[in-house]
Parts: sequence; C-alpha cells; structure tokens
Amino acid sequence: MARLPFDPGAFTARLTLERRMETPDGQGGADVAHVAFDAVWARIEPVSAARRAVAGDEPMTITHRIWLRHRADLESGMRLRKGARVFELRTFRDPDEAGRYLLCDCEETER
Repeated sequence: MARLPFDPGAFTARLTLERRMETPDGQGGADVAHVAFDAVWARIEPVSAARRAVAGDEPMTITHRIWLRHRADLESGMRLRKGARVFELRTFRDPDEAGRYLLCDCEETER
C-alpha cells in the first residue's frame, strides 16, 4: 500500500488521552470514570453533524476524524479531551499500514 502524503505539522490540537476505569459500586455494578494518562498532538477533522431526539432533548452529535501519531496502547472505551470537549473513540486504524499514524473515528455530543 502506498504511503499517504501527510504533513505532521498539521497536528495542531493538544488533546488529553483518557482511559476508562471501572470500580465496583458494592451493589453488583460499577462506577465508571475516565482518567487522563497522556497528552498527544492531533489533527481534528469534523465530518458530519446530526440532531436526534433523546428523552425530550435534541443533542447534536458531531463525528470527527482525529489523526494521531501511531501508538500501540489505544483500546476500546478510551476518549480524547480538548478542554470541555470530549471525543469518544469509536474505531481506529493505521490508514496506510506504515506504522506512522492512526486515524480515529470519534463522536462528540453537544448538549
């Protein structure tokens, strides 16, 4: 597969990578929290936006493509944060299989 032409200088957004942590709540369930564990430079590309009715509210969900430098520790349930904005990591892949970058499909929900 051909290498993608990409300018690493386009990584202008500083994001915090958060890992999902579950702790038992004592009643058979779990309390879920996200804990910051790394800071990364990224490129954020908005893709689409949609509103859908949820319990009488109409939050907007925006999908993004977020480019990161390749790393081996990404996993399902992680998210990226930029200040108050939260990007839920849905999928990620190596777009040209060269081990240089990861392309993450993320969702941000505005309320």
